[in-house]
Amino acid sequence: MGLAIGTGTDIAIESADVVLMSGDLRNVANAVALGAATIRNIRENLAWEFGYNIVLIPVAAGLLYPAFGILLSPVFAGLAMAFSSASVLANALRLRRFSPPLAAIIHREPALQPAPAE
Repeated sequence: MGLAIGTGTDIAIESADVVLMSGDLRNVANAVALGAATIRNIRENLAWEFGYNIVLIPVAAGLLYPAFGILLSPVFAGLAMAFSSASVLANALRLRRFSPPLAAIIHREPALQPAPAE
């Protein structure tokens, strides 16, 4: 994985996988945490979609009708697929609330120092 700092040369920025716009190297941990959260979110979305489709596509196709008499109207099947897509989108939007683990350390105000004794 290539890492560049935004104040570096253009060739380094172009060839890097990750570019830190600030010169603070403590943001590397934040970038790694964001990447891990994104991968976790992708896995959640894939699990939700596969599970949802495995259950509802046979119902929509009418495979449960002979045994149980369950048949899903095409209108409801379309609404179910729209709900599935909307739920995946809502799950992906949770990443907007991501808070970096080192944000408190990086943006902490300096502690008040006692005045030197005279």
